Amino acid sequence: MHDVAPVTNGGSDEVEVLRLGRQGDSRMQQQQDTVSRWAAMWKTIILSSLGKTLFPYSLYIRALNLRDLKELLEEGKFRGSISRSGSLSIACLEVLPDNSDFFDGDLARFNVEMETPVKKNTRAKRPPRLDTVAVLGAIGEVVTLQSPMLEELSGEILPDALSSWIPRLPRLQHMTLWRGAALSNQAGKLLEAHCPAFRTLRFWEWAGAEADHLLASFLNDLRPQSLEAFEIFSYSDIGAETFLALNCHRGSLQELKLNNIKPEAMPSLSLMKGCVALTSLLMTETIGTTDLENRQHDVFLEVVAWLRKCRGLQSITFQKFMSAPAILTPILLEDNIHLAKLELEGYSGVASREFHLALAHQQSLRSLWLKGDGDDFVRDDFDALIGSLSKLTQLVDLRLRDISDYFRDEHICQLARSLPRLEEWWTSGFGITDAIWTDVASLRSLRRLELSAWTTFTIQGLLEFISTLKDGNRGLILSVMMADPESGLTEDEQSLVRDTLLAKAEGRFDYILARGICNLSSTSSRPAQLARSDVVSRFCRFNSRFFASELTSCKIQTYPNLRGSLTEYAVGTEFNFIYVHDVSKEHTEHELVQNMSDGTLLKDRFETYMVAHCLFLVRKYKSRG
Repeated sequence: MHDVAPVTNGGSDEVEVLRLGRQGDSRMQQQQDTVSRWAAMWKTIILSSLGKTLFPYSLYIRALNLRDLKELLEEGKFRGSISRSGSLSIACLEVLPDNSDFFDGDLARFNVEMETPVKKNTRAKRPPRLDTVAVLGAIGEVVTLQSPMLEELSGEILPDALSSWIPRLPRLQHMTLWRGAALSNQAGKLLEAHCPAFRTLRFWEWAGAEADHLLASFLNDLRPQSLEAFEIFSYSDIGAETFLALNCHRGSLQELKLNNIKPEAMPSLSLMKGCVALTSLLMTETIGTTDLENRQHDVFLEVVAWLRKCRGLQSITFQKFMSAPAILTPILLEDNIHLAKLELEGYSGVASREFHLALAHQQSLRSLWLKGDGDDFVRDDFDALIGSLSKLTQLVDLRLRDISDYFRDEHICQLARSLPRLEEWWTSGFGITDAIWTDVASLRSLRRLELSAWTTFTIQGLLEFISTLKDGNRGLILSVMMADPESGLTEDEQSLVRDTLLAKAEGRFDYILARGICNLSSTSSRPAQLARSDVVSRFCRFNSRFFASELTSCKIQTYPNLRGSLTEYAVGTEFNFIYVHDVSKEHTEHELVQNMSDGTLLKDRFETYMVAHCLFLVRKYKSRG
């Protein structure tokens, strides 16, 4: 019933809105109707639990999501127009009187308000606010009494409430809690006694000095070898005791996801070495500074040995995990491990060439997400990464961030030719042109292409690409996120591409100009607008030995918004970037300085970087005065 009209998931698809032509007030009304149906659904469930409906809906509930109810209670449209005076549209559900208040009649007892203090400097009290935790507890109490088929429970639940609900839910299998502390009141023993099918636990956070001990006690109290999935979404103070207690479920635990592991808990990771039935593993550290490979090498070796024994691993995710590439390399080379998904975020690309080479061994991969620092890449690093990616022919989802910042047309084309099954592809890059479209058009299943790359696409190239789309590309989302402002599409051209893609494939076109590039001839003045571009600064740092230059005519742009005279702008400025496009090889440094500044700026320090048909100059300025 929750999926009929959830505000959190419904009514937001832009393509559908465009297709139906819903705009302005009609969309606002649609959102209001959605909230009304959402509230009506919950009111019907609660009344059913009280025996006030014709049909006993609550007897058939399999999943009770109190988080969804909390979102409703905190929804602005609900508070503003439904909970106080608005009417509930109850289409598709049992009809209730029009203009009924959500907490009216039999639901009045659930209208628990918080004590509100008097406003400072006035005698008026603040408007009353719902005590949502108390409301959830009271509603959960009556619903769980009448829901014997319940298999899944989620939400913000207090320890005493959870302990009273568990004995009445013999079919309970899955729990997702806001605070893990809800488990602290003998929940493990109650689940062991009353819920023989319980197998999944997830919670958002559990802070406090006793968290590790209490969670370990809960895990030990459960029926041995019963827990199949365990996940912590956010922060927790767990550590060695919890890691050790997880071994009580070493034969059953298949999904293990530990977010925001504390640095002091990292040396205890190897205590989980008995959990070898894992199929999905996710681990992230809070700050990503623990170097297990070099500072805790014995722990590093034990973690590697543990994961190599997990022959059923299909999905691995490491984020902010400094030693992840070194840990993963021997895992990738294991003949008995066949991964379907790998995600690695927050790593040094230049120190991970062996990891990139090892990727080619996992040709079963269908989803690969890499986000790492590629600033110091040299050609061998590029060859290792592109070569390995090209061999992963089963990939349907490829997402590259930062690590691909120096991709050029030929890299995009090679990947497009090598990975014919791609459905979703995110990549960065620089100097990407219409040359990629012929090969990208061969991806007959592509549904999303996001280019966070410096691009110079033309209207003709984009329209020609769209004309080649097939049925397998229906619903394509094409996102150009860093278009070169000098050659960017006009508003009319963007609209034409957007309309053409919608008509051809019911797709969506997103187009954003890169910020901060302006001609030297700009006339207005705002020196305070000086800002550095990540893209330009990265290319300035990039080693000039990687690319050969093929530079022809002279055209000059400046980064960022240079406005007013250069002399005026340079006063008090420590440094600025000059971006020179297609500079002739015959120009000397002295000639460039004179030609660029027209004598208004003097050279203090001058460095050149040859990068992919561009010359980036980092200069310090001082005014003539």
